[in-house]
Amino acid sequence: MSICRKCILNLKPYVPGKPIEEVKRELGIDDVIKLASNENPFGPSPKAVEAIKNYAEQISLYPDGSCFDLRKELANHLGVEPDMLIFGAGGDEVIFYLGMAFLEDGDEVVQADPNFAEYKAAATIMDCRTNMVPLQNWTHDLDAMLEKVNEHTKIFVITNPNNPTGTLVSADDVERVLDALPERCILFLDEAYYEYVDDPKYTRSVQWAKEGRNVLALRTFSKVYGLAGLRVGYGIGPKHIIESMERVRAPFNVNSVAQVAAIASLNDQNQVKRSREQNNRSKEYLYKELDTMGVAYTPTQANFLWVDTGQDCKKVFSDLMKLGVIVRTGDIFDCPTHIRVTTGTDEQNERFINTLRQVLGL
Repeated sequence: MSICRKCILNLKPYVPGKPIEEVKRELGIDDVIKLASNENPFGPSPKAVEAIKNYAEQISLYPDGSCFDLRKELANHLGVEPDMLIFGAGGDEVIFYLGMAFLEDGDEVVQADPNFAEYKAAATIMDCRTNMVPLQNWTHDLDAMLEKVNEHTKIFVITNPNNPTGTLVSADDVERVLDALPERCILFLDEAYYEYVDDPKYTRSVQWAKEGRNVLALRTFSKVYGLAGLRVGYGIGPKHIIESMERVRAPFNVNSVAQVAAIASLNDQNQVKRSREQNNRSKEYLYKELDTMGVAYTPTQANFLWVDTGQDCKKVFSDLMKLGVIVRTGDIFDCPTHIRVTTGTDEQNERFINTLRQVLGL
């Protein structure tokens, strides 16, 4: 007999991309590359690595629970007040804090489908309903999503760029949604891939937060800054939203090493520049090669590509993995012929293309 909360039984545990070491153990191979979890192939800034080494002897002390120095640096970087920021052990934690602070019995969430799984998980934990609205042409169908808004809607999610498809919603379209939402509803903008976007019509989330509108933008140091293993995410919002979320934030939730590494990363803006340049070069190469192969894909504003293999994605995934290339299957997003592949180094991209060609028999 289960004694846990009934809503917990509806949760599906998050399944991450397969780690390199696990594939090596399972298949007995040594040469493996991972293009599954949208990690930065260049890794972190050298300044971040140096900061980590310099801080190592202080890890016997608890971290600064308020992230004071990081908060100050990031606020200056973004041009916001320090109390407009909340930090989490990865963006996932910020998502759960939003749910814990604002969702209660009878509330509902509206989000696109397919989408990142943790929004629905945060709602499920709070025993709230999620209204899933299918993508249209692999991007948010905002009109259909707005039709799902009612007197119970508390959070409206736009993932921008969208995960897993990499598509973008323009700032004007986002603002149209914001204007249409009821006063009790929070617009949650997942901008985890913010630094990779090169579309000039992109977000005005910081401006909306400064205006005191019901907006929370999520960003992270895991992607372009290459600190995925340290787990540093943050939210940007008006003070009335951040204050409520701080009430549920766990003490000392962002560790000291992560904080110093994030500060050092902010002070190395070449990290963003070189990562963006590599990503753009990767996209051009992958587009060209997939076009040549006749394999369909969705142009992306992120550091990953949504590819329709035209075959069973689980078999494609397995065959690629046997040859040392790890990608993400689309079946977890209910897309049985798609894979999501992270952009890599030039060498990794070339290996992926050659291996995919072999697997697909092209």
